[in-house]
Amino acid sequence: MTPKEEIIIVFTHVPNRACAEHIAQTLVTEKLAACVNISSPVTSIYRWQGQVERAEEIGLVIKTSCKAYAACETKLRMLHPYELPEIVGIHVNEGLPEYLAWVVAETMGRESIVD
Repeated sequence: MTPKEEIIIVFTHVPNRACAEHIAQTLVTEKLAACVNISSPVTSIYRWQGQVERAEEIGLVIKTSCKAYAACETKLRMLHPYELPEIVGIHVNEGLPEYLAWVVAETMGRESIVD
């Protein structure tokens, strides 16, 4: 598998910046993500339990590898405050080879991390 076939970008939104920073710090520290971008607040409009809702949220863009994805998803679900969190992964088809190799390298060696 080439580095571009090994990378997944994961998207999620959380209710506030403190939550976003905690999740980002944990994922990177535990080598479940190479990098997490934290966005400015966005307005989300969605239907939940039959009602149209509106909320200000903080977006996270998480760069991880296919090998680390399952553990990343599990940890994200554990840390996420929402009952049904958005956790969407998209495989990377193209990218700067050196950057993609860095993402893979930063998400290896997870076995040494103790929960």
